[in-house]
This record gives sequence, structure tokens and C-alpha cells, in this order.
Amino acid sequence: MSESQNELTTGSRPHGLIPMRGRDPHDAERSASPLELLYDLTVVVAFSIAGGEFAHAIVSDHLWNGLVAFAITMFAVIWAWLSFTWFASAYDTDDWAMRLAVLLQMIGVIIVALGVPALFEGMNEWHVDNGVVVAGYVVMRVAMITLWLRAAHADPNRRPALVKYAGLLFAVQVAWVVLALNPFPIEVVVPAMAVLFFLEMAGPRMIEGRQTTTPWHPHHIAERYGLIMIISFGEVILGTTTAVEAVVSEVGWSVDAALIALAGVAVTVGLWWNYFAIPYAQVLEVRSDKGWVFGLGHIPVIASVAGVGTGLHVAAYYIQGEGDISEGGAVLSAAVSMAVFIVLFFALVHRMLPGRDLFHVVLIALMGLSLLAAVLMGYSNLPLGWSLVVLSLTPWISVVGYETRGHGHVTRMLERVRSGAPS
Repeated sequence: MSESQNELTTGSRPHGLIPMRGRDPHDAERSASPLELLYDLTVVVAFSIAGGEFAHAIVSDHLWNGLVAFAITMFAVIWAWLSFTWFASAYDTDDWAMRLAVLLQMIGVIIVALGVPALFEGMNEWHVDNGVVVAGYVVMRVAMITLWLRAAHADPNRRPALVKYAGLLFAVQVAWVVLALNPFPIEVVVPAMAVLFFLEMAGPRMIEGRQTTTPWHPHHIAERYGLIMIISFGEVILGTTTAVEAVVSEVGWSVDAALIALAGVAVTVGLWWNYFAIPYAQVLEVRSDKGWVFGLGHIPVIASVAGVGTGLHVAAYYIQGEGDISEGGAVLSAAVSMAVFIVLFFALVHRMLPGRDLFHVVLIALMGLSLLAAVLMGYSNLPLGWSLVVLSLTPWISVVGYETRGHGHVTRMLERVRSGAPS
């Protein structure tokens, strides 16, 4: 049991203040806390609103405008979640101050979510109406500043790095406020936002280097990332439900409705099977120097899965006859997001584990052909359900590959790293 947990159980009050001296990174019982799971509920809301707005932008012929707004929203929410998760892995005390800091972050996520419609609407005219989104983001980051300073006060050995984290966050938040309060043109705002996000992301590498010194727990981190991936898979289920509901409302229960339901659930399970085929906790144990890659590499992976759900939501709009979208365009919107996930997922795995397997190239090529076939079927005006069924086969190609051969490659690479072989 960690020192924090000992103090918690022996204290006179169940949630009295506990010094943030750092949790034991080798705690065998470390897992996600109920507080973290509660925080995740706000992320569900933000993902859902962003996906719905993006789908509406696509069918309204504002693809690129919507893509920029979707990227800004997803990045802001995921990055704030990510930085909190790594901090909590190292310093979570579950005392009243920690709980109130999380409450503040949850308020920030909700504010961001409430500002998403205005962001998308403004972006349709290439105007960045990001005042509410920035306000919510700053609220989340102010909560993190207080947590970093609190940890710095209680953990003298790591104080220099922790103070730098707080200082960097404070400086960047001032810049965010200046950017939001001034009517800069989009040509200035978007590059400036990219620079500010980069500074926050580069913080761990600049402050701690390749090998971080904060005592994060590999199994806890792997579990937390698995949970946010499940939230993003939930967006695929939501998109599926929306599409099936559209079919039922138009023509009642039919073969097409059944096929769309089958395809959506099959896509979700296939993507889930792919992601959880990798033993991330074991990989992080032996490749702790890749924590930075693991953490940041997940941002576009998570967003791409949510994008698949957006594509299915677009299919619902097509079925209802809303907007200017063809069947092929609806299938393409889901296929592109799935293609992005496939490429990024394999790239992340290859960065985390040494060695290359040409079999992966074969799998990626076959999945690409499956996506292409689904899109061509969509543009051939075949029933939408059949196009989505072919689309749903794509992740299962990799599932079969892993179950027949890929698992052996992962095991060999882990053994290679454990033996000290160069990567």
C-alpha cells in the first residue's frame, strides 16, 4: 500500500488533506479511481457534441471548416484529460482538495462542450469564435496549475520540475486569454493555437527529458487510456444507433436497418479488439522512455475513432435526406476516419515496440482494399447497409491476423526488450 493510502486509512477524517509526495509507481493494486471515472463522464459529453456538430458540418458542405473545429475541440479535451491523467497517476491523493480540483476540471470540460456549437458555427465562415471554448480550457488548466504547485510544495525532490510545469501552464493560459479576447483573423489564430498546444505538449520533454521522473504507474496509465478509448468506441455505437433510428423512422424495421446495426457493432468490436490486442501496461513497464510517445500518440488515435462514429452519424443524415451528402460520401466519411486509425495505430505500436514485421504491411494493404471496396459500393448506389457491412470487415482483417500470427510478434518483441536487446 502506498504512503498516501496509509495516511488516508489512518487519518481522523476520511478525506482530509494528504501531502502530495508521490504515489508508489510499483503499487500492485493501482487502478483507476471512482473520481477519475466520474471525470470521464464530462469527456463523453464533449465527444458527443463535437461529433454531432462535425457530422452536421459535413452534410452542410463545410467539411474543412468542420474538420478544423473538430480538431480544436478534440485536441483541447483530450490533452486536458491526458495531462490530468498523468498527474493523477503520480500524485492522486483523493482528499477533499483533489476532489474539488477535479470538480473544477469537470466544470471546464462542460464549458468547452457548451462552446463547441459556436466554434463550429463561426468556423463555417472561417471565423474562430473560440471564447467559450478557451474559457473552459483555461478553467481546466488553472485547476492543474494548483495541483502542480501543491505537489511541488510536498515533494521537494521533484520540486524544480513541478514548479516549471506550473509556470509553463500559467504562461500559456495568459496567452490563450489574450488570443481569445482579441479579434485576430483566422490566419493568425489557428497558427497561434498550434504553437500554444505545442508548448504544452512539449512541456514534459523540455522539463523532464526522455525519462520522466514523476512517479507515474504504467498499469494505471494503460488502464486510463483504455477507458478513454472505450469512450471513443462509444461514439461509434452512438453513430450506429443514430443511423439505425433514421432507417426505422423512414421505412420501419428492415433488412437495411439490421445490416447497419450489425455493421456498426462489428466495427466497434473490431476496433476494440485491435486496440486491446497490445499489452500496453507491460510495454510501458519495459519501455518507460516511450511514455511521452505513448501519451501524445494517442491523441489522434482517440480522435480518429470518434471520427468513425461521426461518419456513421453522417450516414444517418443521408438516410433522412438532410444536407447535401451522397451515399458514397457518407461511407467515405467513416472510411477515412477508419483509415486514419489504422495507420496511426500501427505507427504507435511500431514506435512502442522494436522490430518490424512485413506481415503488418500485408494487413494494412488488405484493410485498405476493404475500405476502398466499401466506398466504391457506396458510390455505386448499392444499399447502404451492404456498404457498411463491407466497411465493418476492415478491422477484422487485423483481428484475424493478430490471432493467427501477430500475437507471436508482440510476445517476441516484449521478450527482446526485456532481454536488453537494442531497439
